[in-house]
Amino acid sequence: MGAIRTTCAYCGVGCGIRAEVSGGNGIEAAGSGDGDRGVAITGDPDHPANRGRLCSKGTHLGETVGLEGRLLYPEINGKRVSWDKAIDRVARKFADTIERHGPNSVAFYVSGQLLTEDYYVANKLMKGFIGSANIDTNSRLCMSSAVAGHTRAFGEDVVPATYEDLDQADLIVLVGSNTAWCHPIVYQRIMAARAERGAKLVVIDPRRTETCEEADLHLPLRPGSDVALMRGLLAHCREAGVIDEAFLARRVATPEGFWEALGEGADLWSTAATCDVPPADLRAFYELFAKTPRTVTLFSQGINQSIRGTDQVNAIINVHLATGRIGKPGAAPFSITGQPNAMGGREVGGLASTLAAHMDFAAENVATVKRFWAASHMATQPGLKAVDLFRQVREGRVKALWIMATNPAVSLPDAGLVREALDTCPFVVVSDCIADTDTNRFADVKLPAAGWGEKDGTVTNSERLISRQRALFPLAGEARPDWWIITRVAQAMGWAGHFAYDRPADIYREHARLSAYQNDGKRVFDLKSQAAISNADYEAMEPFRWGGAPFADGRFSTPDGKARLVPVTQMVLENPLAKWPLTLNTGRYRDQWHTMTRTGLSPRLSQHRREPMVEIHPEDAAELGIAADDLVRVATPQGESLFRALLSEGQRRGEVFTPIHWTDRQSTGGRTGLLPRPLVDPISGQPGFKSTPVRIEKVIPEWRGFAIARTLPDVIPAAYATRIRVPQGWLVEVAGEGDPASVAKAVLPRGEKIEIVDSARGGLRAAVLAEGQLIAALFITRDGRLPSREWLIAQLASADTASSIELLAGRPATPQVDRGPIVCVCFDVGMKTIVEAIATQGLISVDAVGAALSAGTNCGSCRPAIQRLIVEHKEEAVHA
Repeated sequence: MGAIRTTCAYCGVGCGIRAEVSGGNGIEAAGSGDGDRGVAITGDPDHPANRGRLCSKGTHLGETVGLEGRLLYPEINGKRVSWDKAIDRVARKFADTIERHGPNSVAFYVSGQLLTEDYYVANKLMKGFIGSANIDTNSRLCMSSAVAGHTRAFGEDVVPATYEDLDQADLIVLVGSNTAWCHPIVYQRIMAARAERGAKLVVIDPRRTETCEEADLHLPLRPGSDVALMRGLLAHCREAGVIDEAFLARRVATPEGFWEALGEGADLWSTAATCDVPPADLRAFYELFAKTPRTVTLFSQGINQSIRGTDQVNAIINVHLATGRIGKPGAAPFSITGQPNAMGGREVGGLASTLAAHMDFAAENVATVKRFWAASHMATQPGLKAVDLFRQVREGRVKALWIMATNPAVSLPDAGLVREALDTCPFVVVSDCIADTDTNRFADVKLPAAGWGEKDGTVTNSERLISRQRALFPLAGEARPDWWIITRVAQAMGWAGHFAYDRPADIYREHARLSAYQNDGKRVFDLKSQAAISNADYEAMEPFRWGGAPFADGRFSTPDGKARLVPVTQMVLENPLAKWPLTLNTGRYRDQWHTMTRTGLSPRLSQHRREPMVEIHPEDAAELGIAADDLVRVATPQGESLFRALLSEGQRRGEVFTPIHWTDRQSTGGRTGLLPRPLVDPISGQPGFKSTPVRIEKVIPEWRGFAIARTLPDVIPAAYATRIRVPQGWLVEVAGEGDPASVAKAVLPRGEKIEIVDSARGGLRAAVLAEGQLIAALFITRDGRLPSREWLIAQLASADTASSIELLAGRPATPQVDRGPIVCVCFDVGMKTIVEAIATQGLISVDAVGAALSAGTNCGSCRPAIQRLIVEHKEEAVHA
């Protein structure tokens, strides 16, 4: 079969993929789909979002499509059952709960991993037939402040920008976005605009991330001071005479007293003090912005994930509206989403605060949707947002909960409370493609859902581009699409005629019709051209963008057609607390995704960061007696977890950073979700993940070590134990107290065992072989050094058997070249290899490194890291 065009499973960039399925396991193959799966993944050069490029995660999707860890059959209380029995149990339990306690006693918690068709039927079932708006999505955690900000300013949740605006901008401002890591293809587009057109780049972020490496200016502002920064910018633009008075008069409603209130504390010096940035740098940014009409301000989680996120969004939009930088090529505020279909969820109404098709709960909208759906029990007011939803589960008000394609026991703030809620909830249903997640362990019913490569439907990316996600393989085991599962439950609850869908195209057509129903230009979101699409045309759908160029005509989705300037004020920032003196920021790693249920299957993607690290400024670390690679306990009033220390000059003093990815399935440490406060933005309900008071302290274990093994038990008995995938097996880092014999018993299987025990120093080195091949090894020390992991990892996959002496030494008899930590995942190039090439070959550009080593020439995710190495070693290159 030929290449199948589909869309990537990861971030909101929405990259197109060409997938070549090998062997007889493609979608045309017969059978259950339980065999080996082979697929070659390349970027789709004809897809407008990525033009053939893919980041490291997309490039290695082929390593994640196997059936390891999959949920393949319905289960009730851990026992396999038929689909009929599982559907009947879910429908009956929800119906009984609604009858006894009312519609608000049940809830759905869904995900940006769902396709638009899945989202649509879930929203319709809850809001139109169960009669509650208690359906919220994990997108609440990443972009709901942008939704609220857009709605306040424009009257509708419309992103008024496209990636083409980045190509045309003369200035690109990244606010709260580590774009080089989190949206690498967008970052490469920005770099192309710099190289080809000389576009300027300003990065506004408390951390000096890799996104800053090629920036013209980095403003490391104090967390939470974004409103002050943007109010100061707006005041400067007014003083500089670049306010578009004509546009404001015709197209924007300005509240009375708006400009007078702006003068309070918005001068340069006051703003610099609030933001804790040098006044000269602040002035440089303000002057650059003022003189550059073609400016795109791209913002992401650093703006949204705040307890004042909506105000921060509107502070950015205010500047663009006041200067007329909207609805024009290369000029717009641009919210970029984190998940592959967060936008599709917004379109259908997947948030508890919206109704459907970009409509809110105004009485006329409720009547419109009720009429269109012929709804029997229509929700009339917003439902519970994510944090409040799980709080009410914990309080016993929500008694039946259905979780779809997400892992809230890890991802929500104060995850300990979320686990208590799930544990006490009378009835929990989970639809997922993964069998064992931190959330699934609380499920009364597990429903096996289709995974990426089996799904069929549509997704919408950050720039409103709708693309097809197509199946590559047959459904695995008895897995079913999410839309199929939801509709079968709806039918079993008595609404068969309203959920009589045979294929995703049926749902898509209805979704398109609803978007156009009695719209008449009131909303930009309108898919009327798709309302009668044939099945064949749906199958062959090319990517297309809805909404054209929003607001180019100066008309907005408000009753009077005018946008709104929204008064915002800078909140009072918290001072350090004696007991919790540091501030925690959280975020993503370059090569991992959410809770690693997919990316964690890829050995390549696990090379970049093998453990959960807490990043600390060296001066803070010195004061606390913490050295690089020490174990560190990070604690908040909500919980605590262990991390490995990474000293970083990119951290501001008094602030630390931890990744969001590690779960109980991978680690006893690194559990960031336990730490943040459950405080939310009062308008959007989005949690403030970016500024939690914490304390940290060094942890000194009695022993430390690591193991490599082809297979591992579910539990490793150590205070600190974190596992990642390596070729043909696993790498486990361990540390703990007492006798490590229990770790040895857990990780070393039966077989031909060789070992050395150093009783005096408390050291242990052991290896287990089967038929002469290494299958596991363990190295423990109390006060000594440990060997490098790289050679030992290679032995798991090696056809040649190393000697016992070599295995216990942890190194070959003939020394090998040390490549250092892997920088380029795509071509497996290490840091020391790059540094040596820079020094010996006189390489002074990223492209030169690429020509010499291939590093950075595929996905481009590592280019900022290579640039940093060039800067750090430029003297060596000059003298080469």
